[in-house]
Amino acid sequence: MNTSPCLELGYVARAHGLKGEVAVRSFDPASETISTLDRVRLRLRSGEEREMVVESYRPANKEDLLGFEGVHTRAAAEALVGSKVLVYREDLEPPEEGEFFQGDLVGLAAVDEQGAALGTVEEVWATGEVPNLVIRTPGRPELVVPFADEFVPSVDIAAGRIVIRPPEYLEVEGRDDGDAG
Repeated sequence: MNTSPCLELGYVARAHGLKGEVAVRSFDPASETISTLDRVRLRLRSGEEREMVVESYRPANKEDLLGFEGVHTRAAAEALVGSKVLVYREDLEPPEEGEFFQGDLVGLAAVDEQGAALGTVEEVWATGEVPNLVIRTPGRPELVVPFADEFVPSVDIAAGRIVIRPPEYLEVEGRDDGDAG
């Protein structure tokens, strides 16, 4: 699988103040990655991409406040609202053995332990102790699986595949229980 030079970190939620700062919401609220960066790449709502130099960083309650070089007015900051915030892979510490960038999990083909297709990892939700993988396929209910060894026995980024062991209550779907009587 071809990995992109950038990983999606979050999005510009709103303009902050009058001097051009923006509030960035990270997909992983526990991550401190954005505080270490000197640059980011913004994908504007129009699809245009811009490399932005980070001039200032301040943590806030549910978001991070960033100031960018060349963005010094509220109007300029408001033009960035809704942009996706991407980080350059080369600016990040590589993941340890058995660890993965969450953005690399998106797009992987999800299969069960027997190799049957379950769908594609479409999103990663970082809402609790461990991230949750959101797996979708047309015509089936969405599958949300904790990204923990118990439910994800293997990940092969190079092959573009992830093996999922769905929680037992989800495995009931598709069984023929018509013999109960």
